[in-house]
Amino acid sequence: MKDICQFVQNYTPYNEQEEKDKNLILQQLSTDNILTRKNLVAHLTVSAWIVSPDFKKVLMAFHRIYQSFAWLGGHLDGNADIVAVIRKEIQEESGLSEFQLIEDQLFSLEVLTVDGHVKNGEYVSSHLHLNLTFLCIANPDLPIRIQPSENSQIAWLEVDKINQSVSEVWFMKHIYQKLIDKVKLLEGESSCASSN
Repeated sequence: MKDICQFVQNYTPYNEQEEKDKNLILQQLSTDNILTRKNLVAHLTVSAWIVSPDFKKVLMAFHRIYQSFAWLGGHLDGNADIVAVIRKEIQEESGLSEFQLIEDQLFSLEVLTVDGHVKNGEYVSSHLHLNLTFLCIANPDLPIRIQPSENSQIAWLEVDKINQSVSEVWFMKHIYQKLIDKVKLLEGESSCASSN
C-alpha cells in the first residue's frame, strides 16, 4: 500500500480534475478494503493508455458492460502491486505479450463513477473507481485477441478517430481527450529532443 501512496503523492496533476481527484484518492487510501470490491462505495482500479510508437494509434477494447470502445484495465482484487496488476490486465484483455510499460510514474489519475449494472447475473450498485492510469507503448503489428468475458472486439484505433468508436460521451470528452492531449505533449517533447 505504501507504493500506491508514493505513486499518487509523487504524481503532478495535469489539470484541475486531476488535482481534485488526487486529493480525493489520497483521502480514500486509508479506507478499509480500498484494494477490493468488498468496498462497495469506492475501490482502486488501474488502466493502461496503450499507444503505438508513433503515437498515432491507441489499443482499445469494446467493453461488454459499457457497450463502447474503452481503455484496458481492471480491479486490484487485493493486490497492492499496481504495476503487476496492469501488466496482467493488458495481457488478459488483449493477448498482447510485448509492450513497454512506463512503470515508474502514473500517466493520469481520475475518480470515475460507475453506474449500477448487472455482472455475471448479479446486480452491482453504483460506486466509484479510484483509477490510476499508466502509459504503455506497443507495436500494432503484434498479435492481439479478445477476452470473451470482458470484451467482444479489440482494435488499434486512429487517435484522431477515437471519438467515432467511443459511445461514452463523458469519457471521450473528459478522460480520453485528456490522455490524447497528454500524449501529444510527449510527442512534441520527443520531436524536440530528436531535432537537437
